[in-house]
Amino acid sequence: MKALMLALLMPLLVPPMLMGAAQAQEVRIDIKGFMFDPQPLEIATGTTVTWVNHDPIPHTVAETTHLFRSAALDTDDRFSWTFSAPGTFQYFCTVHPQMVGTIHVIQR
Repeated sequence: MKALMLALLMPLLVPPMLMGAAQAQEVRIDIKGFMFDPQPLEIATGTTVTWVNHDPIPHTVAETTHLFRSAALDTDDRFSWTFSAPGTFQYFCTVHPQMVGTIHVIQR
């Protein structure tokens, strides 16, 4: 009951600009038709990106400088990565190297 009351009162107690800063952003990239979508993507630091494979065959997600790399993603499998630093990050599918993507991370 105490937790419910706190959840209901939180928006009234915390200024809106502070609540937005505390909430993490999440973005999804769909893998379908041998493509990453959306492409390219621009996000703020602290954003978690989740890739979801909708193709009937496995794909991977690997950053070109080895920052992150997923295992093989079967249909409907997911892989997530949180971008904590600004920069431009290029990635590809190791099974199908013609599948490429770019994420631009902007300091918030």
